[in-house]
Amino acid sequence: MSVGRLIAVVGPSGVGKDSVMAGLHEALPALHLVRRVITRAPDLGGEDYEPVSVEAFKVMAAHGEFAIHWGAHGLHYGIPVSVQNELAGGTDCLVNFSRKALAEAARIFPRFIVLNITAKPETLARRLAARGRETEAEIARRLAVADKPLPAGPDVIHVSNDGPLAETVARAAAALQPARV
Repeated sequence: MSVGRLIAVVGPSGVGKDSVMAGLHEALPALHLVRRVITRAPDLGGEDYEPVSVEAFKVMAAHGEFAIHWGAHGLHYGIPVSVQNELAGGTDCLVNFSRKALAEAARIFPRFIVLNITAKPETLARRLAARGRETEAEIARRLAVADKPLPAGPDVIHVSNDGPLAETVARAAAALQPARV
């Protein structure tokens, strides 16, 4: 049995990563959705995550409970070390990721691929405002880094999410399938 792929889903805030991931999991049920640990208040919508305090996150990191972790937008994000067991068992794992952590992840995970979700700036602005989690200033900061380039190295699949979600999911699923054969 070969090791599974870690599929890092990246893209700017508001691009619809969580919606695309949910659609991919429905289309390809063998994909394991990784639940991140985040220093964000509970019940804010979007992805299913484990909310923790900054202090608890630091303790978890110090005890080696994360395969990888990073900070972004004033929060801390961690991928539980249990993802290594899923990958070792041959399961492909889908995880919401940060562009800034890609280079490190490419060194850690032997079969690593990036699914880069894109959208037009006006689409991003509309979605960020609709989710109601950030102030106008925070939205402006997120939009200012929306086109940040990806690091060189990892294999990348690019998929636009400006149209209907079902079409985006279908294109992403088709792009991920050939590597599974």
